[in-house]
Amino acid sequence: MIPSLPRSIAVRWGNGAYVTLFLLFLFLPLAIVAVFAFNDAPYPAPPWHGFTLDWFIGNSELNRTGLFADTELLGSIWTSCTVALWVTGLSVTVGTLNAFLLERAQFPGKSALSVLMLVPLVIPGVILGISILAFASRLATLADDMFGLDLDFLRPGLPLVVAGQFSYIAAIATVTISSRLKRFDLTLEDAAYNLGASWFAVFRTITLPFLKPALIGSAAIAFLMSFENFNTTLMLVGSDSPLTILMYGRMREGASPVLNAVSIFLMIASAAVAFALMRSGKRTRS
Repeated sequence: MIPSLPRSIAVRWGNGAYVTLFLLFLFLPLAIVAVFAFNDAPYPAPPWHGFTLDWFIGNSELNRTGLFADTELLGSIWTSCTVALWVTGLSVTVGTLNAFLLERAQFPGKSALSVLMLVPLVIPGVILGISILAFASRLATLADDMFGLDLDFLRPGLPLVVAGQFSYIAAIATVTISSRLKRFDLTLEDAAYNLGASWFAVFRTITLPFLKPALIGSAAIAFLMSFENFNTTLMLVGSDSPLTILMYGRMREGASPVLNAVSIFLMIASAAVAFALMRSGKRTRS
């Protein structure tokens, strides 16, 4: 709808009500989770029993272990960050190479390859995880039987989690970077080559700065998607549990306000990443 066109009162009120309900649907559950992280009760639900920071800093008298004293929970956050950093680095690197391959190179089967690259995005995460686990375990067993090699990285564990998440997050990074590279004006590179610049100098001073917003955006998306992934990770995890797996296990044992405290931590971290990306985008445009 064109904003300058006159609209009736009913349409304006209807639009406002829709936007309000939509925002409530998005943010009300998050607000409830945040509020009850400070509730002085051993369960994250009403009624309100008073304000407390026990679920963050702990309380030995009441036998409450807070977030910052829960070594298992903090360790799972570090594990998730480690996995996410590996997945992000691999996805952005391979996604950039894929983008140049699909946008600059000409070879038979290019269209088919572009379609096949997107297949992991439409496969359910559980199916993808089971498939990777079965394939990797079969390779490990075959290597052990035929050559006597003990390939532990093909067994359930963090290397397999990284491989499983990378298998579909790399496709998202490829699409993001390819869409940016498609809008690049090749005459800029041709002009630099005519002036005697080397390939590396052209890439560093012209192509890479143009791709910087897409690289940063794809890195942020890859990190967040890896950090919050559950379905694929559940099928491939070993003894070191990332945060999502540990929270799932604790929820099965019984909900605790400590999990609400973790949720607030993740909300703040996600908001900080989003704010940093917005600031970076403004500096790039200016």
